Amino acid sequence: MYLIDTNVLIYYLNDSIPESSKIFMTKVLSESFRVSVITKMEFLGWKGFNPATFSKASEFLGYADVIGLNNVIESTSISLRRSVSIGFADAIIAATALDIGAVLITRNEKDFKNIANLTVLNPWNSVIN
Repeated sequence: MYLIDTNVLIYYLNDSIPESSKIFMTKVLSESFRVSVITKMEFLGWKGFNPATFSKASEFLGYADVIGLNNVIESTSISLRRSVSIGFADAIIAATALDIGAVLITRNEKDFKNIANLTVLNPWNSVIN
């Protein structure tokens, strides 16, 4: 099971995913397209979209299983913020991945490096098929 971070969605939509990972990412998106509600807000709030690309992005995200906040995610986010150096949004995304038992797909490995029990996959550093 996978949870996809905002940066990966933006790169994927802009066809900027490494060739070595395109097949894998397409499979993930077709079989288990999951994002945190925070990723949804970050992605659709990205200023790089013009009206046409925003519409395309909204339609694209319509296929995702958006994982909302719950008490466990809230508590874990608070614990992460208190124990490791992590931003607010990243804490919620990490807590969501932990809560649902998902591997987090992100390009920003360094943002999540100090989180115990979180598995991170970077499509830029991994040859995935």
